Amino acid sequence: MNTAVLISGGVDSGVVVHQLCEQGIKPDLHYIKIGMEGEDYSCSAEEDIELCRATARKYDLQLEVTDLQKEYWERVVSYTMERVKRGLTPNPDVMCNRLIKFGAFEEQVGKHYDKVATGHYATTIEDPDGTIWLGTAKDPIKDQTDFLAQLSYEQLRHTIFPIGHLPKEEVRRIAREAHLPSARRKDSQGICFLGKINYNDFLRRFLGEQEGRIIDIETGKVLGRHRGYWFHTIGQRKGLGLSGGPWFVVKKNIKRNIVFVARGWDTQLQYGHDFRLADLHFITRNPWEQTDAHDHTEGIHPIQFKIRHVDHFMSGTIEWIDEDSDAEPNGYWHIHSDAPIQGIAPGQFGCIYSSDARICYGSGEIGI
Repeated sequence: MNTAVLISGGVDSGVVVHQLCEQGIKPDLHYIKIGMEGEDYSCSAEEDIELCRATARKYDLQLEVTDLQKEYWERVVSYTMERVKRGLTPNPDVMCNRLIKFGAFEEQVGKHYDKVATGHYATTIEDPDGTIWLGTAKDPIKDQTDFLAQLSYEQLRHTIFPIGHLPKEEVRRIAREAHLPSARRKDSQGICFLGKINYNDFLRRFLGEQEGRIIDIETGKVLGRHRGYWFHTIGQRKGLGLSGGPWFVVKKNIKRNIVFVARGWDTQLQYGHDFRLADLHFITRNPWEQTDAHDHTEGIHPIQFKIRHVDHFMSGTIEWIDEDSDAEPNGYWHIHSDAPIQGIAPGQFGCIYSSDARICYGSGEIGI
């Protein structure tokens, strides 16, 4: 099988290379370069690439560095800035997977291979009729299906996840025993393109600063000042500079550049049970579709879901609301959580799973 591996220099993709070679597959290795170079916002890939080269030498494989910086900034950074300016909370990593790692790379390189392997903690599940679904990882703490939930069906069909059935501890053990160059490297943190750059510094470069008020939503009292609503997200606690807390961001007024906060760990203003998805993207198909009924989304269905990258799933229900209005011209998906949810931020992705959390159906942006 003609196989490519997206290698990052980390332990996970290194073990993918090892596992494939153990199976007699000699993959080509591809490092995707997306960090911008130059000025104060350079994202050095030297250490990553050197570890990738060491892995390639160890297994006598070809390594190619694919520069997708231009595509990343045209597609993902533009998406991020557009959402932030609207007061939303974007997820660049989700869109990086859809548009770059499984998008631009596929268009330029991946299409020449039978399969492309990655180090994501996810699996694929195949029905008897050959239909493929995105499955969750064996290690729920490391599960990364929420980052993959915007993939198209064709992207999923072309991808394999060789370590998705392994717990992280086992991946580390394999790496040590195989003496992989990346065996003891720590897991990467933060947004994929920023590296060591502070996210607020990045926003400041593109959006600048604009002083505004921080207001207690319950009393209307002005508690302090902020430097722009785009630096704050719903559910945020740190970085507000307020005393007498804890304080949480619970609302933003974009036109007036006001950040509203509420005090206390148990304030109900930062919790909710319901949110809507206007643009739910199904990777494979709508699992509740009724081919013999006119209304293919009728009914309330049990699900598991996530609204951010966390180590657990939440239980709830999903229902299609057929509402024809200016705001929702085609209706929307209504998600109800069994337990209260902290910090439901418009713009975040709501990721929808089967009731047993075995299959990831897809995701959509949380609406206002």
